Amino acid sequence: MINFNGNILPQDTNSFAQNRAFLYSDAVFETVKIVHHKILFLEDHYFRLMSSMRVVRMEIPMNFTMEYFEKQIIDLAKAKNIENSSRARITVYRNEGGYYLPKTNSISFYITAEPLENESYLIDNKGYHVDLYTDFYVTKQLLSSIKTTNKILNVTASIYAHENELDNCLLLNDSKNVTEALQGNIFMLKGNKLSTPPISEGCLNGVMRKQILALAKKIENIEVVEEIISPFDLQKADELFITNVIKGIQPISKYRKKEYVSNLANVLTQSLNEFISSI
Repeated sequence: MINFNGNILPQDTNSFAQNRAFLYSDAVFETVKIVHHKILFLEDHYFRLMSSMRVVRMEIPMNFTMEYFEKQIIDLAKAKNIENSSRARITVYRNEGGYYLPKTNSISFYITAEPLENESYLIDNKGYHVDLYTDFYVTKQLLSSIKTTNKILNVTASIYAHENELDNCLLLNDSKNVTEALQGNIFMLKGNKLSTPPISEGCLNGVMRKQILALAKKIENIEVVEEIISPFDLQKADELFITNVIKGIQPISKYRKKEYVSNLANVLTQSLNEFISSI
């Protein structure tokens, strides 16, 4: 029996009562974008999920191939008639049993999907204001680079942003350097140098981050580097933008009193859409 909101109920009434994802954040996940029956950047998502499962010592079933991963997600999108433009999330969690020490490393998963309005990536050039979040910090470790369901820092920072009428917050690591935004990686353009923090700084090993690095290196006269970004560097930048696989590129228009342009963000978005249409 359990007590759920003041009611004594059979324990199996609420499936989360023994779910390790709920009890211990013992889960990893991937969020993908589906366009015209295809998962964009399928290999990158699949191998990041496999890597995440290995990092947290989950048992990977023999049938959990890339084709299986793709089929499970696309089948759900088709069942909901949203396979032309949608987002889906697959959450993989360790099966129930044990406390901190699990009784098994076997896994289960569930997938959710919802429609997206646009098939292509679009630039949103309306005002987008950010500031630093300094109540808690990202740790510089391998776990910070993978997608686990322990996102309480992002949740509390999102509430802070909402309370302060911000569109987003930039997170700092335990060395007080800029790591990422709440929902994606951060890029900074200063002169002709485009930089983003290295994975060793604690940022997510983003799928869209990888695409943008590759596309930017093809642009003439742009130097692309992975290097530490301090809060002081933000004030000197010409352009800041956030990347993730659902939104694509989100330009930042203002950080505190500093305002930015979005020229490179527009160029990269065009290149991104051209690349997607070719695959």
